[in-house]
Amino acid sequence: MLLNPVFQSDRHGYDTRDYFTVDCRLGTNQDLADVCDALHAAGIRVVLDGVFNHVGRGFWAFQDVQKNRWESPYKDWFYLNFDGNTEYNDGFWYEGWEGHNELVKLNLRNPAVTEHLMQAVREWVAQYHIDGLRLDVAYCLDPDFLRTLRRFANEQGEFWLLGETLHGDYNRWANEEMCHSVTNYECYKGLYSSFNSMNLFEIAHSLNRQFGPEPWTLYKGKHLLSFADNHDVGRIATVLQNPAHLPLVYGLLFAMPGVPAIYYGSEWGAQGAKQPGSDDALRPCFAQPQQNELTQFIAACAKAHTQSEALCYGNYRNLQITNRQLVFERCAQGERVIVAVNAEDKPFAACFDARAGRGVDLLNGTEHDFAQNELPPYSIAYWKITD
Repeated sequence: MLLNPVFQSDRHGYDTRDYFTVDCRLGTNQDLADVCDALHAAGIRVVLDGVFNHVGRGFWAFQDVQKNRWESPYKDWFYLNFDGNTEYNDGFWYEGWEGHNELVKLNLRNPAVTEHLMQAVREWVAQYHIDGLRLDVAYCLDPDFLRTLRRFANEQGEFWLLGETLHGDYNRWANEEMCHSVTNYECYKGLYSSFNSMNLFEIAHSLNRQFGPEPWTLYKGKHLLSFADNHDVGRIATVLQNPAHLPLVYGLLFAMPGVPAIYYGSEWGAQGAKQPGSDDALRPCFAQPQQNELTQFIAACAKAHTQSEALCYGNYRNLQITNRQLVFERCAQGERVIVAVNAEDKPFAACFDARAGRGVDLLNGTEHDFAQNELPPYSIAYWKITD
């Protein structure tokens, strides 16, 4: 389970005031410890959001700079210029995150800053026994700081570092010295826009470019985070133009290479549009979870994924692509699974060489004869080869 920021902040969690105290709007440090203990007892690992690129204006060291200016012992914790100013009229200029001056950029080249952040991480491990970190705006973090985190992670044994990245070559951040995984925004975009434009060539091209059999593909052997939505983008149930495509997006999410992630509430189709200047609509407080056909279908996808070596770790090969249909193969440890998607409102007779006679659909347990590959309207199948 990935928890977005839980420590004291000015407003929304990504403007940290104190890395050591749980936000009073959420509870106490002991409350967080109890939640983590309960999750671990249920076999669920816990990943906290590490916001290390910037802090809020209420961060104690920045407030000392506001008070004592150039006499502050913390003036080198930030990128300051006492000859300038900002819209807050502090009497000095400072670098904010991507022009957002409510988020004050930390100087991660300063050993005192690095030590303060690492002290916080060590405390999180000791007090909450966390299993990893999601690194906010990892693409902005100093590479040496990422290396420091990775050395710490290696010392812990199984400790996962997930970096938030948007575009570019993900190998810059996902490698043996930095993050174990990063967010796959390229395929996030491909998932929804392939269905909205009825052009499955887009997601097929991205998956082949990233994981395909050709020697030039980019990320074979790496497990990027796959997602249909998150706290920064519109809910997938709102973004999709055709509601019938919603289960197909999730079916594809759990079948493609990567680590599939579900944003809370979206598993039952919660709506939420991203608004200019505010993400509040994306982050509501739900009174209780809901159960419906979508949650049942996603549970079936998750079970199939978990129990299949091919879906978890297999290579990727396209078998058939049209604008409205996609068939691809995943193989690992002698297991072969053929994934077939029909995004159209009528049946489709898929035509591909399965190199097999029979299979079983991992989603529902029904047997399949590869001599008859007809897909019902708006359907997806995970056909595991049996002979």
